[in-house]
Amino acid sequence: MNVKTGGLEGIVVGNTAISTVGKEGVGLTYRGYDIHDLASHAAFEEVAYLLIYGNLPTGAQLQAYRDKLVQLRRLPDAVKLLLETIPGTAHPMEVLRTSVSMIGALEAGHASTEQDIADRLIACTPGMLLYWYQFHRHTTRLDESEASENSVAGYFLELLHGKKPDDEHKRAVDVSLILYAEHELNASTFAARVTASTQADFYSAVVSAIGTLRGDLHGGANEEAMRLISQFKTPEQAEKGVRERLAAKTKIMGFGHRVYKISDPRSDIIKAWSEKLSRQAADGYLFEVSRRIEKILWDEKKLFPNLDFYSATAYHFCGIPTSLFTPIFVISRLSGWSAHILEQRINNRLIRPEAHYDGPAPRPFPPLADRR
Repeated sequence: MNVKTGGLEGIVVGNTAISTVGKEGVGLTYRGYDIHDLASHAAFEEVAYLLIYGNLPTGAQLQAYRDKLVQLRRLPDAVKLLLETIPGTAHPMEVLRTSVSMIGALEAGHASTEQDIADRLIACTPGMLLYWYQFHRHTTRLDESEASENSVAGYFLELLHGKKPDDEHKRAVDVSLILYAEHELNASTFAARVTASTQADFYSAVVSAIGTLRGDLHGGANEEAMRLISQFKTPEQAEKGVRERLAAKTKIMGFGHRVYKISDPRSDIIKAWSEKLSRQAADGYLFEVSRRIEKILWDEKKLFPNLDFYSATAYHFCGIPTSLFTPIFVISRLSGWSAHILEQRINNRLIRPEAHYDGPAPRPFPPLADRR
């Protein structure tokens, strides 16, 4: 018998109270709250608190949480030295993977709870990423304590651009962090839970997740989408180029989804932000290029854009380099990964699936002289 699991598609491996993904009539919810409501009315810090602590914060709790994240931004000197040592040619995802591991080595046992570790990582990953980026691009040693922005989105943009961010850009990034925060048992979250199930430390579970997100089939789609979109100056050029790629059976990244079958409920939210930002961008025509690509993929393949596709132009219009797109995913998804690691701890059992063996039947071991 040949068992085809399709990458575990359709296989239920456990229960979760954190999010719904692709459930008919429900859409995407975080702990029961619809993604559209969260993207319209919440800030990322509220969503991170919801995922990690289980409930939306009160006004006082939200302010205290924001203050806590600001206080947790400080980078140890040893981490800064490491970031200066990592080559400037490294992929930013490798930078985050390595620096999170270093934080774990330095601070193991420092935090009172694993929720505190989650908060520490959300707070310091923008600084780690951009300390490395600014040092190797501009020989600048950032002082993360000088940043004035108290939101994660604002902090990231301030460190990137060296100035107070535009309010519209800040909110667009904030919404993107909400949309990327959690998505049930995707590959990186499952990897985190597998690692957590061995009773490994929190940092190891997060490093497993970052390593998984590094792959193009999971976290790199927005980068690939931007590389495609940026090749074209007009919708007509895009149509010609994409049709040529389809004829050559070249995969177009940012379309379709393993779980969603009709549409990605997050896509229209970030698409609206991309369109809004395009009106003030020097290369705002890229939004119309994106829209033409979307139309062709639907007309020809009935493929819909997922969150990654319009996130690409939204980030681009905020002045974010393409190489930093997936690391933003990490900064956001740390909240969801953390929620799942904590949930795995509650009723833990080692995750150890079985495989159907389809190798050779039992056979005798031949003497060395008889082998040809």
